[in-house]
Amino acid sequence: MEEKKKYELEFRGTYLFALIPLILFVVGCILFFVVFKTYNMMDLCTGGFAALMIGSLFSKKWSVYWKAVVTGMQSRLVAELTAILLLVGMFGKLMTRGGVAQGFVWLGDKLGLQGGMFTAFAFIATCIIATATGTSIGTLFTAFPILYPSGLLLGAHPVFLAGAILSGAIFGDNVGPVSDTTIVSAQTQQYMNKDGFADIAGVVGSRMKYAMAAAIPACIVFAIFGGADNGLSAAEGAELLAQNSDPKGLIMLIPVAILLFTAFKTRSIYIAATWGIISGTIIGLVSGIIVPADIMSVQDGALQGFLSDGVNNMIGTVGYNYAVAGIVGVLTASGFLDRVINALTNSKLNQTVPGTEWICGIGLMISSIVLGSANGPAILMYGPIAADISSKKKLHPYRRANLLDGFGSGLPVLIPVTSAFIFICISCVNGLMEEFSFVPALNPIALATHTWHCIFLFVAFAFAVITGWGRAFEGPHGEVMKGKTYEEALAKFEASQK
Repeated sequence: MEEKKKYELEFRGTYLFALIPLILFVVGCILFFVVFKTYNMMDLCTGGFAALMIGSLFSKKWSVYWKAVVTGMQSRLVAELTAILLLVGMFGKLMTRGGVAQGFVWLGDKLGLQGGMFTAFAFIATCIIATATGTSIGTLFTAFPILYPSGLLLGAHPVFLAGAILSGAIFGDNVGPVSDTTIVSAQTQQYMNKDGFADIAGVVGSRMKYAMAAAIPACIVFAIFGGADNGLSAAEGAELLAQNSDPKGLIMLIPVAILLFTAFKTRSIYIAATWGIISGTIIGLVSGIIVPADIMSVQDGALQGFLSDGVNNMIGTVGYNYAVAGIVGVLTASGFLDRVINALTNSKLNQTVPGTEWICGIGLMISSIVLGSANGPAILMYGPIAADISSKKKLHPYRRANLLDGFGSGLPVLIPVTSAFIFICISCVNGLMEEFSFVPALNPIALATHTWHCIFLFVAFAFAVITGWGRAFEGPHGEVMKGKTYEEALAKFEASQK
């Protein structure tokens, strides 16, 4: 009966023609990331809208096609996601101007960290920087020029150090309340028994155990095996460290703490980001880290400052998400998503709760890999499918969001031939090779096998699915009910209410 259902959007051929915009979009991602090596989200946004235009030529009625595109873009999810991204973009740029990275370099230098200990320190530092700024790509471009050559001069192993920096960037992307993947994973998972989507503070709090289960062993591996005799002089290291260290940058961790506290207290990222920006601006001005012109100013007829920089930095991501939402609108209106959901729902794998969780994880990993490990857009595209399937098993939105972001931050990051993160790291190191004679070339396969946090994160989530660790179901009014099965969780919840 389902196959005979009439859908508004039809193509000049099979309904599979609805995949044309998605296929072209994936090809564009690979071209930009792999061939042209451009990591600008605006370029990907352009590719997304170009794919939508070409896809329209295969539809029977262009007006119906573009109606489907706009309907996808008009979703509450995309509107809320846009507002959040623009706000947190401002906060992230404030943290960058505040010199958080330079603050950690100063701290590492003063603590006398060398070899494997510096590699572990670099991992911890990038974890905090990425969590504070909410951008893994921005963290890579910030951390590599500062921490990588400094670490080599202090006896860190090149591949382990690169893996530590990439690991820290992904850690922050996975748990940062201002990260796009955190936001999208929460905002794609709607409650069944109450209005609204999973709140970001609750999602972050519930996923921290998985992130730490991966981060702690990764840090130990970096500390034990992350040292090497590079034959470099301590004088060179001291000079480089002096140029890129500033203790004042650590002061800017105060607004990060304020943002986190406000997020957990109010359960609103809007309020948290607002107070993070206000407190960070005041602290930055009082401490002399920033000046009024760093907030907003006009130079040569152009607006400058972290407020405008934050918005400009997110415009590409916002446009990219709108393009993905438009593609999802086409897939929905054509009935393609219905067919996929029905196939997954009726599959043998979906007969058990662990099987449903594997569908969420594996589906997201595949989506992320084909999009060049762009986890945010992958979650935006696959998240609604996962929500539809897993909500039928009454899984809590927190659990669903954690599965999506956790599996997306694991193995997809490590695919050497498609991962944008691997290419960015290689690009950063290649640039440093031109600047510093002691920086060796970085092998992408070696980097993938030394990015230990991502490896352990996949193991942690695979363990969570197999054993039921951290599994939670939605209560009568949206409460978190913990248990390996819904019946067990409900019994525990009802007992606690007596």
